[in-house]
Formats: sequence, structure tokens, C-alpha cells
Amino acid sequence: QEILSTVIVRNLDTGQTMPLSVAAEQVSQCLNPLALQIMSRTKEFACAGSEDTPVTSFKKSFPDGNRKVRTRSKRFKRLLGKSARRVKEVAESQVERAVHKVKHGKPDGSNSESLNVSSDEEVSDSLANSSVKIKASSTNKGPYQFNGLKQVQDIAVHVGAVWSMKFIQHSCVPQPHGQNNVIWVWVLKDYYAYFNEMRSKYVNKERGAVFATPPRNSMEPPTHEPPKLPPDNGGSRYESSDQLDEEEEAPFRSLPFSSYVGHSADVLDLAWSKNYFTLSSSMDKTVRLWHVSQKECLCCFQHIDFVTAISFHPRDDRYFLSGSLDSKLRLWNIPEKKVALWNESSSGGALITTVNFCENGKFAVCGTYDGRCLFYDTEHLKYHTQIHVRSSRGRNTKGHKITGIEPLPSEHKILVTSNDSRVRLYDLRDLSLTCKYKGLTNMSSQIKASFSHDCKYIVCGSEDKSVYIWKTNLPQDVTKFRRDRNDCWESIRAHDAVVTCAIFAPYP
Repeated sequence: QEILSTVIVRNLDTGQTMPLSVAAEQVSQCLNPLALQIMSRTKEFACAGSEDTPVTSFKKSFPDGNRKVRTRSKRFKRLLGKSARRVKEVAESQVERAVHKVKHGKPDGSNSESLNVSSDEEVSDSLANSSVKIKASSTNKGPYQFNGLKQVQDIAVHVGAVWSMKFIQHSCVPQPHGQNNVIWVWVLKDYYAYFNEMRSKYVNKERGAVFATPPRNSMEPPTHEPPKLPPDNGGSRYESSDQLDEEEEAPFRSLPFSSYVGHSADVLDLAWSKNYFTLSSSMDKTVRLWHVSQKECLCCFQHIDFVTAISFHPRDDRYFLSGSLDSKLRLWNIPEKKVALWNESSSGGALITTVNFCENGKFAVCGTYDGRCLFYDTEHLKYHTQIHVRSSRGRNTKGHKITGIEPLPSEHKILVTSNDSRVRLYDLRDLSLTCKYKGLTNMSSQIKASFSHDCKYIVCGSEDKSVYIWKTNLPQDVTKFRRDRNDCWESIRAHDAVVTCAIFAPYP
């Protein structure tokens, strides 16, 4: 222990220096607690080095020496040829730029649409005052959709990692949560007075009056309508009563609107309803219900294991879906505070890592640790079908952990994120793969992809400290060879650590 204390190491993500004796404790804090828990349960650490005995591994290493040498030489020649072509293309582009500069007296880079970008080449923002740089794949020849980005605000009040973040649809109220067991609610400056008025209106009401008791076995939506936000016509109808010294370009107030305290362990997931209710799941084996107008927990739903994911019913927010590491999928009745329906993910007891509704609530779907998406009809929570999320060949033929499931609105499709660094779009009508999106790095994190408000783009965080963005549907001339593959991405170097979550803000 004394020797380890004399060795100083540095965390390259945060820049923090520490003795080697305490570095092991810090490593667990840098990883998603859910990933650590799953690793310990599936004994990945123990099995990683003991899959083969020394004899069998030696035999596998040399099945055919000559054939292996030939294969390696072919790969090397292919790689060398690609590198040579790439160097040639870069040289030719530099010559063309120089000639253009001599003829016209200005650099050719003024036209961003004609700029050729490789996977290792950064593209400066077209705006002179912007500090954000984008990166594009070698297959993405432009035009670039996000080369005008600039950072307008940095919210840095969180302690520890932020595992998830959600917006209230059409309300611009994000809610990040993470390692410090606290859920934070942030409001746009223009809408602060509106939500503050809502909070003061309900502050004296009893928590039991929030939900009216619905009839038994009813899946009809509630009769009350969600409150409507004021229209935004370049300004706000509501003026904040307590003005702060805010940055002019910052969209959110510098102080959080509210914070929810109640969980005793890391918060893993949350869900917003259309009526401004929110659910939070945690490693303390509970799901808690909150409302934006109140600071206290409205209800607590106890589970027997860690709750990995939750989702409100899209048409009736009196019901929600929860997935747990006990391999059980539960449909809860909130007013009655009990489980209405439940089912087990499989006879083998596959760990549930994510859940959601699709087809506008017709089906409940859960993702498992072994790479399957299991579908159940919501009315009776009976098994319907499944999709095995994996590649047809290569190293990803074995299913990997499903980290996110996102339905495509108004279409019969779902977006699936998995730990093989792939995002896949499936058609639910025939369970076929519509498109596979490549570029990100997601080998162990609980990162999930999501759509933009108009569903034209897909955004996802990555373990390489970047945010990746794809077009949901590429033009036909770009995908003339493989229409089911999309590696034309744009990325943003967002942080100095793993980007655990990335989402588009709803607009309008």
C-alpha cells in the first residue's frame, strides 16, 4: 500500500491527479453504475480471460499459418491502397485550392458545400465567432447541416456524472439527473414566470388530489387537458419577477427551477408525461412520481431489484412501464398504486436494460442484456414477438446489451441503440432492418440515441467524448450501394469525458 501511494496517476478525462492506491476506487465512479452491476452479475470480469484454456487458445491462434499470413498481407495491401488514395486526394485538393487562390485571390474554402472532409479532418465553424468545431466522416462530402453551431450556455452545478436528460415535449424544460441522486429541473428564461405561477397555484393542494381515481381496467386517457404554453412570438407573455444577472444568449436561467431529492442511490432513468408529471427510477429499487409544480415526491413504487428504465403510457399517463434487473416487465396503475400487469422477459431470466412503448402505446417493448427486443401487447402484457439485434456476420453476430429504444413518431419504426457501437432502425411491419448507423463508440455505457423534433436527424452521445448526428434518411445518390447502411455522420467534440446523453431540444 505504501508503494502504491508513492505512484501518482492522472485521470485523462478530468485532469485530476491521485495516488495509485485510491485510483481503483475512482475507476468505479467513472463508469455507469448499471453497467458495473450487470458486469458483476454476469461475471464478465471473471469470464473474460477464462473463455479458452491455454492449449485451446494456442490451437485457435494457429489454425493455418500460411492462410493467416496471406489474409494479413491482403489486409495490409488493402489498407495501404486506401491510405495512398487518401493522400493523393488530399494533395489534389490542396493543389486545387492553391490554384483557385491564385486565380481569384481568395481561398476556395469560402464555399462550405464543396469542402471535402475526411474522418481525421476537423471543419471549423463557418461563423467567425464560433468556438465549436465539427468533424465529418470520410463518406460525408457535404453539405454539412451543423457547421453553424456555437456554445451558448454551460450548466455546471451537477456533482458527478449525468446519466440521463429529458425534455418536456414542446415545453423546453430539461431534467438531468445522475450520480448525486438529485434530479434538477431547468426552465427557459422566457417561461420561468409561467411555471412559477403553476407552482404557486398548486403549492397548497394536497398530493392526493393530483390524480382522480380512474375506473378499473380503464386505459382511456384522462379527461383533463394538459396546460398550454403561451405562444412565443419573439418574446414572452410572462416576465420574470426576480431577474438575475443572466447571460444574454443563454436560453436557460442560471439557477435551477427545482430539484427533487428522495432517492438514496444513483438515478438511472426518468420520463415526462404530457401533464408535467415525471417518474424517476433508481438503484435504490424504487420509482418516484413528481410534478413540476411541487417539490415533494407524490408517490413511491417499490421494486425488488434495480429499476433500469421507465416510460409513461403515451395516451394515458395514469399508467407507466418499468423494467428491472429481476427480468420482470411491470405495467403500473398510478392512482391505485399497484401493478396492473406484469410479465417476465424470458424463461432464461434475461436482464432488462431499457423499456418503452411503441405504435402509440399498442405494444410495450423491452431491451435485454443479451441483445433482444421483446414486444408485448399492452392490453394484457402478453408476449407478441421479438427482434434479435445483431449483425449477420463479423464480431457483432452475438447480441450486445440494448441501451435504448426510441419509437419513430407517426411511423411503424423503432430506433435501437446497443453496446456494439451501432444504432439500428427497424420496421415493425415485417421486423426488418431499415438502416444501421455507424460512427459512435458505445461498448459498455448506457447511451441511447434519439430523434430530432421533425425526425429528420438522429443524435447520440459517445464514449469518445463526442456527439454524433446522422440524417435519418439519406438521399438516394448517397446510398446507391447499401441503402441499409449510414456512416455519413457529423460529430461535435462536446466534453472532456464520455458523453452519456445527447438530445435535441423540442421546437417549436
